[in-house]
Amino acid sequence: MKIEFHNNHFTLNKVREGIYAAISKPGGGAVANAGFVDLGDGVIVFDTFNTQQASKDLRDAAERITNQGVTCVVNSHYHGDHIRGNQTFKDISILSSEKTLEKMKEIHPPRIEKQKADIEGLTQYIASLEKQMDESGESTLLDQVSFLYEMKQSLPALELTLPNETFKEKKILQGTDRRAKLFTLGGGHSFCDSMLYLPEEKVIFTGDLVFVQCRPTFFDETDPISWMDILQEIKEVDIETVIPGHGPIGTREDIDAMIHYLTHLLSTQHEESTEIPLLYKDWSSPDVYFQNIKSLKSKERA
Repeated sequence: MKIEFHNNHFTLNKVREGIYAAISKPGGGAVANAGFVDLGDGVIVFDTFNTQQASKDLRDAAERITNQGVTCVVNSHYHGDHIRGNQTFKDISILSSEKTLEKMKEIHPPRIEKQKADIEGLTQYIASLEKQMDESGESTLLDQVSFLYEMKQSLPALELTLPNETFKEKKILQGTDRRAKLFTLGGGHSFCDSMLYLPEEKVIFTGDLVFVQCRPTFFDETDPISWMDILQEIKEVDIETVIPGHGPIGTREDIDAMIHYLTHLLSTQHEESTEIPLLYKDWSSPDVYFQNIKSLKSKERA
């Protein structure tokens, strides 16, 4: 059920009583999905979006709807669209796996420094896209331009805010109304991917281990075989609702779809694919399909 909460970055959905999914809007400052859970005597926020302006709206939504302050934030993995909004929550506990903290420390400082040093370059790039839109009438660039403006707005004040608490494999977060299980089964999409499971409600926040109706992005560290193994293990859990890292709210059938997609990619990496299979034609970001196959081929050659 959608909840009226006006902002540029996400739509807010009530998944179950006390459980909310924030689904990113195209062109906004969120990029990835997030959400929050009311434990009764505290509120967990799962992931913090790509910009401070999006995470501020997320905190506002969480505190307004639950009528209490956020007490804990979880970072599912180290990728920027899930952690760059952390500074909105720097006054409270921010949790991640040990590996996620390690990679945030290693990778983000030089990346953010480089982006801050090239705001003028970003400004020029935005101007070039706007000129291209004016000359061609190509409205498909509108979301990209809007997103880049959000990035530009975020950069001057952006501070990398690291988790101040870590866990190894799992951590139980017990509240007066419900409990949540925070856990990781290792790396698949990233070096380490964490999930938040609400056992009584049969809801799971998966981060980028699950994409719904859109193609997962591969990175240098992506291990599709380990990824499939993790998904197979998740399937053993009693789940009805899946809140993915990207795409709309899904079900356990979307875990099967991810496994099928990864299996397909691994089986076709030795072929010259020129067309997207019919089963995945309707998924967004078609170019990513071929990028994924290219990524697998380059790993094989390495």
